[in-house]
Amino acid sequence: MTNNSSVGGAYLQRQINGQVIIVQLLVVIFLYINLLLIVTFFSKDFFYTTMRYILFAVTLLSDSLILIISDIMLILSYFRFTMQISMCVIMSIVVILYTFVTPVTLTAMTLERFVAICMPLRHAELCSTRSALQCILIIHGLSSIPCIFIHSFFFASATHSFYTHVKICSVEIFILRSWHGHVRSAISQFYFLIMCITIVFSYVKIMKVAKAASGENKKSTWKGLRTVVLHGFQLLLCLIQLWRPLIESAVLQIDLILFINIRYFTYITFYLAPRCLSPLIYGLRDEMFFHALKYYALCGLYKKHSSDLSCLTN
Repeated sequence: MTNNSSVGGAYLQRQINGQVIIVQLLVVIFLYINLLLIVTFFSKDFFYTTMRYILFAVTLLSDSLILIISDIMLILSYFRFTMQISMCVIMSIVVILYTFVTPVTLTAMTLERFVAICMPLRHAELCSTRSALQCILIIHGLSSIPCIFIHSFFFASATHSFYTHVKICSVEIFILRSWHGHVRSAISQFYFLIMCITIVFSYVKIMKVAKAASGENKKSTWKGLRTVVLHGFQLLLCLIQLWRPLIESAVLQIDLILFINIRYFTYITFYLAPRCLSPLIYGLRDEMFFHALKYYALCGLYKKHSSDLSCLTN
């Protein structure tokens, strides 16, 4: 029994070490890509005066922030570092808020494509720079609702002495009652439903326009339709992560090693993966952004489309 436990413990520790190293490499790669895209975004007036690029930048900043904080929490948890609950509250507020900011922003980006394709005459009016700033405020307002609910229940249930406790920081420590978890799950599923309906609605409407369009309009419409599909896939990955606590808590009752492997898999698949699809969708598929990105990625050595870059202001 003792020998088996020692072997199992050594195997578990070795697995965790390998997983942590892989996660750190992925986080560094994704943060570097996001930083390069953010620099590219601020390099031309055209990008930060166009709504779809502004929303794209919001997802980049949101993803970068949540990658940094979630990775810090992962490292602290791995090395069993503890902190006061009051400090953990601040970190959890940021994590919960920006966990929702990305999928809500993706939904807004889908609606922007819907307006551009299905309501082209009103696109300039509805998707102006001023509207984009108002949209960002609405996005953060909608994303803060789950955070307000979760922490309101926690503040109402926790005693004053609880804030002075020292624990390993995790969002789960704020679920003090079983019904707290049920409410969190209900809110997440409600958001999931609304966003899925929005994606499907936009897809159907754009599909109708695509079938009726011709020539260049048809090509542009089908490109927009593919973008909506990719947004839908990315949104699906982002929203599945909202079910992580339910899946992981059920697996934890079965086996510890299986729980760690599942948590590692879900973190990579539903937390890191969606945050590398944004560069794929807008950083590579968008022709103007791609040329600008390639120019700055190669430190100005890319000259083939330099004339295109100088024309991005219109």
